[in-house]
Amino acid sequence: MRKALARTRFCASGAAAVLAVSSVIALSGCGVPAQRPAASSVQAAAASGQPGAAAADPGGTAPGTRVLNPANGRLEAVVPDISRSVLLIGDSQSEPADGWPRQGLAAAGYKVYFGGRGGTGFVAANGKTGNYIDALRRGDWLIPAGTPALIVLQGGGNDAASGASDRQIAGNAGRLIAELQARYPGTRIAMIGTLAKGGNNGGGRRTEVDALLGSVAAAHGLPFVSVGDWLTRYNLAKDLADTVHMNSNGRRTLGALLERRVRELGLEERPTSEPAPALAAGTVSSRPAQD
Repeated sequence: MRKALARTRFCASGAAAVLAVSSVIALSGCGVPAQRPAASSVQAAAASGQPGAAAADPGGTAPGTRVLNPANGRLEAVVPDISRSVLLIGDSQSEPADGWPRQGLAAAGYKVYFGGRGGTGFVAANGKTGNYIDALRRGDWLIPAGTPALIVLQGGGNDAASGASDRQIAGNAGRLIAELQARYPGTRIAMIGTLAKGGNNGGGRRTEVDALLGSVAAAHGLPFVSVGDWLTRYNLAKDLADTVHMNSNGRRTLGALLERRVRELGLEERPTSEPAPALAAGTVSSRPAQD
C-alpha cells in the first residue's frame, strides 16, 4: 500500500513538472514578447522634458525641429533661411521680440534667431539659465543647425550689476568666441557693448564693461558697436522704462541707430529676392532690474 502511494505521489510531482515546463515553453513561444531595448539618449531626453530635449524626430528638417549634430553630439535647432539669419546671443535688451538689437539687425536685412536669456551675461546667470558660455555648452538654449550669416554677442549689463571682474568677463567672452568659431567656422562674429549713459554722466560700471568688451573684440579682430554712452549722446535717458531698459520709443530709436552702425561696419545682409526679414518671436523678461 505504501509503495503504491509513493508511486502515485511520484507520478503527480512528475506531471506537475511537465506542466510547468510546458507552460514556460508556451509563454516563451507565443505569450510573452521579447524585452524591448532601452530608449536612445535622445529619446530619453525628450521623455524627461529636460532643457534641450528633442521635440521632434531628430532626422526631420521642419522648422522648429531639433536635430542631433554628429560633429559635437549636441542638439541644435532647425531655422528656416539660416544663411540669411543672424544668431543673436544677449540678455533682456535683446530678448523681447521688439528689443532694439533685434530691430537693428532686422532692419539691416537679417532674420533674427535669439539664443540668450534675460538676467544672464558673459559671467552672470539668472538661476535657471547659465551664463552665455555655460548655457551654450549644456544646451540651456539651442543654437541653429547650419551656418548663419552673422553672429552677434550683446551684453554686459548683468555682469556689471553682479560685480563680475574684468578678468572673469574677458575670460568667458574669449571662451565663448572660441566655441562659436569652432562650431561656425567662417561665420562673421560681431559684438555689441553695454547700454549706458557714459563715463562722465553716471554710466559707472556699465560704461566700464562696454569699454572692456570693446578691448576683447579688438583682441579677437571682431567688429564692435560701443553703446556705453548712447543714452546721453542721443538724449535717450528720457525714454528709459526703468533704470536700464527702454520704452517702445527708445527701442525704436536705438534699433535705427544700431542699423546705421551695422551698415557703417559693412555687416548688413546682402539684398536678395526673398521675402523681407521678420523678427523671431521672443519672451519679454519679467525682471525689470536685469538686462
